[in-house]
Amino acid sequence: MATEPAPRTASDLFEQLALVIEQRKHADPKQSYVASLFAKGRHKIAQKVGEEGVETALAAVGSDPDAIVSELADLWFHSLVLLADANIPHQAVFDELARRFGLSGLEEKAARHQDHAR
Repeated sequence: MATEPAPRTASDLFEQLALVIEQRKHADPKQSYVASLFAKGRHKIAQKVGEEGVETALAAVGSDPDAIVSELADLWFHSLVLLADANIPHQAVFDELARRFGLSGLEEKAARHQDHAR
């Protein structure tokens, strides 16, 4: 089976990953790791995101940059699975990051806390 060439940009990569994840939603859980996550439900997917977040944090306090990259790749991947399960396009996260771009992080965080208080 021929493989597709690797995407050239981050945007292309996220787009291709999102498409593959979407295709695997209804695949056989015995044949696809992603399908097995969907079959177990959002609780399991969220658990995997949490696990990968902890593993990323642990790698970050270590001295191996490759471990940080590897764990972040796992975290980003499982985050894409979570987005797909919630039927949220990854572009929504990009749009939110773009909305925040140029804002002071402290101001943006304060505004979020005001919005949640309402």
